[in-house]
Amino acid sequence: MSTNNNALSFFALGGINEIGKNMYALQYADDIIVVDAGGKFPDESLLGIDLIIPDFTYLEENKEKIRGLILTHGHEDHIGAISYFLKKFEVPVYATHFTFGLVELKLNEHHLMGDSELVTIDSESKLELGQIGVSFFRVSHSIPDCLGIVFHTPEGNVVHTGDFKFDLTPANNQKTDIHKMAEIGRQGVLLLVSESTNAERKGLTPSEQMVGSHMDEAFMKATGKVFVSTFASNVSRVQQVVASAIKTNRKLALLGRSMVNVVQVAMERGYVDIPDGMLIDAKQIEDFTPERVAILCTGSQGEPMAALARLATGNYRDASIYPGDTVILAASPIPGNEKGVSKIIDNLFKLGANVIYGSGSSTGMHVSGHGYQEDLKLMLTLMQPTYFVPIHGEYRMLHHHRLLAESVGVEQGNTFIIKNGDVVDIEHGAARQTRSIPNGDTYVDGIGVGDVGDIVLRDRKQLSEDGMLVIVVTISKSDRKIVSGPDTISRGFVYARNSEELLKEVNSLATKAVNDLHGERQWNVMKQNIKKSVGQYLFRQTKRRPMILPIIIEI
Repeated sequence: MSTNNNALSFFALGGINEIGKNMYALQYADDIIVVDAGGKFPDESLLGIDLIIPDFTYLEENKEKIRGLILTHGHEDHIGAISYFLKKFEVPVYATHFTFGLVELKLNEHHLMGDSELVTIDSESKLELGQIGVSFFRVSHSIPDCLGIVFHTPEGNVVHTGDFKFDLTPANNQKTDIHKMAEIGRQGVLLLVSESTNAERKGLTPSEQMVGSHMDEAFMKATGKVFVSTFASNVSRVQQVVASAIKTNRKLALLGRSMVNVVQVAMERGYVDIPDGMLIDAKQIEDFTPERVAILCTGSQGEPMAALARLATGNYRDASIYPGDTVILAASPIPGNEKGVSKIIDNLFKLGANVIYGSGSSTGMHVSGHGYQEDLKLMLTLMQPTYFVPIHGEYRMLHHHRLLAESVGVEQGNTFIIKNGDVVDIEHGAARQTRSIPNGDTYVDGIGVGDVGDIVLRDRKQLSEDGMLVIVVTISKSDRKIVSGPDTISRGFVYARNSEELLKEVNSLATKAVNDLHGERQWNVMKQNIKKSVGQYLFRQTKRRPMILPIIIEI
């Protein structure tokens, strides 16, 4: 199928076969609309990396066609890359009131606030971006002000659900626009793009209201301080903690930078109601008896530098956990974080705390913000799409979502399980996936963006596993003979004082490697000769491959 100038195309720039780094784009003719600009936190294999963001290559090649960026909601995996995006693209950003509160924190940190065009929208907003009309519908999730998007194109309507579940009794009273969604389906949906996070889980997602009663019960049973760790962005959960603290006559302290920032934004924008005089500073915690204090903190995902991890090791300056205190983990670990969370729970028990943890269904302290199978089937039934693209999930989740779609009437062959970089083109009502665009991960390391690649990460991995050996040799400029050295410095490989014989042989091999070149004047050849002979010897002796760095000094 040709991809002429009037074809409708859906681009996956991130968020496929992964949880995080969400970014998608829709293009019709010369108009591109970007959806979300998310980041992803690195796993332990990406040494030194602070954040992973999408690859903007295709967008940079077509920057004059971008009509705007629409944010579905304010979670990090949907807004975490926005500062890096806006440094490259001067386009308007469309988002809801609460989402902009979180975005502004990021833009202020990067000194971009005055340079960005921010347009506040809600579920009733309508936009015209080039030849594409845009409307919205409200969905329930674990953060306020979440939207699904309808793109009205000459080819037909494309629906992007955002992250959602069907919560008929949401704690924040922001109910899903089911009637509007049904009307969108009646008008006809050419392509549905829907999240897949819980596509493996049967049934319906429990309501957020369930958490409130369990939280009250735990607060009433607690005899000491109560610590609650949850996602800072889960404003409904924060409000439930506030309600439980009021019922048990406790003051409330906030620990962790993101918790303080998000609650401040939520209070200023009217999404959290905390009575005057209830909030106390962390330094005031010890001024009250334990049974008069509740503490909301970050760190529910096992982050080593977050408040909960530091509390669990007794390293938080302004607060401590004592025997008899209650610690509630009001969040389930994201896949990959289980080990860090488990370590924190062990440390909390060592401190003598009463720890309430485990999956949300077992403790009642957490419910997912993502729809289970029946939620996903309901969305598909309401929208009745001709074509379907599951997103926001690992491959097995996308696969299960495809089966759900077929079970409610989407024709076999009309679901596209794609990967990041793939493009679904629709022309004259027929959809195909036949092409891809440049795509990959962009690593943020300190202030550097994209300057750390696979080669640097490979070196970091080698250094972390087998260490480094520096061999310094000083040679004469006139006759190319060794004047002093070799001197060997070991870091992370062996302890020099306990390995004198090994290092003496290394020096001997380095000397021989230089002398065997008989005055060779190419330093690269000399360095390679040293690395080869020393490396082979060390592997025979230790079965390790340290990074060998020969340094040749000429005098």
